[in-house]
Amino acid sequence: MSEEKLFSSKIDPIPPLRRDLQIIPVQDNGTALLYFHDQRGYTTPDFALKREAQQLLSLFDGQKSINDLESHLGNGIGKDDLLDFIQLLDQNRVLDSAYFGNHAEKVEADYESADIHKSVTAGGSYPADAEELQHYLDEAFAKHAENISPASSAKALYAPHIDPRVALDSYVKAFAPIRNLKPKRVIILATSHYAGLYPDLYQNAPFILVDKDFKMPLGTIPRDQEAIEELPRSASDLGISFHDRAHRMEHSIELHLLFLSYLWNHNYEIVPFVVRGFDDLYYMKEGQLGKQLDNFSNLLQKRFGDDEETFFLISGDLAHFGKKFGDESPAQTMFDDVEHFDNKFLDYGSNNDRESMLTLMKEGYDPYRICGFPPLYTFLQSMPDLKGDILSYDLWDERERDSAVTFGSILYQ
Repeated sequence: MSEEKLFSSKIDPIPPLRRDLQIIPVQDNGTALLYFHDQRGYTTPDFALKREAQQLLSLFDGQKSINDLESHLGNGIGKDDLLDFIQLLDQNRVLDSAYFGNHAEKVEADYESADIHKSVTAGGSYPADAEELQHYLDEAFAKHAENISPASSAKALYAPHIDPRVALDSYVKAFAPIRNLKPKRVIILATSHYAGLYPDLYQNAPFILVDKDFKMPLGTIPRDQEAIEELPRSASDLGISFHDRAHRMEHSIELHLLFLSYLWNHNYEIVPFVVRGFDDLYYMKEGQLGKQLDNFSNLLQKRFGDDEETFFLISGDLAHFGKKFGDESPAQTMFDDVEHFDNKFLDYGSNNDRESMLTLMKEGYDPYRICGFPPLYTFLQSMPDLKGDILSYDLWDERERDSAVTFGSILYQ
């Protein structure tokens, strides 16, 4: 892969700012700054500029050159100074330039070729130090799991992937019942939050295999290479993609593995998938997505449905609502309606009533943005006769942003 150089022309159009960045005004020790938030992680961490740069940034429209902007420069600032500033932006990968494109592709290619997924949540959502994490979880389970009886057997768990800092007790409610189980294999079906960033790659592939071992603070959890190698490599009719770059910044799998690595000391391996959105089902149940879902679900059922050594983990939250998520009303005015919707969703999920669940989601086309629908619906279709019990239902009220997220758990025995 050839190495692109930083932008260096005074006559060519200056590359525009990347559209996928969030530029957030912040204060740091009394200094007004613009903070560049990059959900893909390409930009230099914590990159910020003084707020005064905003007017100049607004001129970078992808059409004007440095020569074109000469009249906009202040006294004592020349074209070489502007080029230095542009190269600073380019070097920190905030411009949609050839240099950025080369860097982004290298990051993605390096991730796809790696055998290990390194945690993106450790050190943020929970301690990265193993001893500190052990103590952190010991305290949580001692406080919240005292009256939770362990299940003698179970086939699957649907549980949240919200940040443990706001929902640790809910995680304990979900995972404490499976603490004594000892399956040899875990099939993971988790929400994909980032597949939509790669529309060309995943347009016809709802099920994204993450072919990696997971390096977590309490140990590395290996993938089941034998089971993965048995998956058809030409799997368009199954909707499987073997390009796992959508998982590079993902948290939905590793937050479940955090608790497995704490609770289970026996040897087990994982077959991890992230599942992209199922919006197409709302319009055409029998279309291409529906056929892929049928085929993929049949594959899971035939290979793992009757295997007593296989356990399923389904990772998903419930409603995302309020102004942060695009609603006009603050979340606090919607609590009753959302809870009514969520209770129906969990009831249909626990009773494996897939038809009613899909009908519910089609009303208003997923009005509360339930990210756990695709992985849970996939599981229910794979195990059509299996029913479960609701373990928990909770809410995170992010009142300062007029927003909220709900989440719950179901144990299938």
